Amino acid sequence: MTDTIKNGQPEALSDRSTAELVKLAAEQISTLVRDELRLAQAELAEKGKHAGLGAGLFGGGGLMAAYGLGALIATLVLALDIVLPAWLATLIVAVLLFSVAAVLALVGRAQVKQAVPPVPQDAVQGVKADIEAVTEAVRERGGK
Repeated sequence: MTDTIKNGQPEALSDRSTAELVKLAAEQISTLVRDELRLAQAELAEKGKHAGLGAGLFGGGGLMAAYGLGALIATLVLALDIVLPAWLATLIVAVLLFSVAAVLALVGRAQVKQAVPPVPQDAVQGVKADIEAVTEAVRERGGK
């Protein structure tokens, strides 16, 4: 395995000094950490979008419930009118509005569930894999 070119010739990692290898490892780890932080940031942004959408849908469910309450009040008013189709129609509208509120709340709940846990799991798994790879490389290097 070659890593750099010195005096026009490729230099193998096994021919490099420990100081050079430590410097190379530090540079690579720094780049790796920056990449993992970017991945974590992107993952958290995606989860934030789901949480925001879920909260908005919950709000929509609450608004539909408020309309349902208004429809129930209208039902009471129309029931006094004793025109059977009018109050029955209003009651049906109220039930329909509450059903819409329930559906919105359930969809919102599902969106919020997609946002948890808030830990950037892909980034954590990437860091674990990177640490394992570095540990394995150090073991192989130490065994020679």
